[in-house]
Amino acid sequence: MSDTGRKDFSTKAKESMTPDSSKSTTDKISEGFTDTTDKFARGAPDSNKSTTQEIGDKMGRSKDNEVHGGASESLVDKAKNLVGMDKH
Repeated sequence: MSDTGRKDFSTKAKESMTPDSSKSTTDKISEGFTDTTDKFARGAPDSNKSTTQEIGDKMGRSKDNEVHGGASESLVDKAKNLVGMDKH
């Protein structure tokens, strides 16, 4: 995966600095979609990325592991946990 279609770091910074209360619903949905696709793209082999994107993705994966309990859980499992389907 290349950097094509990925958010650059200045866009991410701008989005995070803008309060949600001043964003339109369309902006919020768009950001949510592009954030999700960026998270999926983090999983692509780093050898196919620019150095800047590789470093950013490593930092993002590290944060995800710290905040969300590690990468040992699959995306499907995380989705099930999110909606409460993991309860027996």
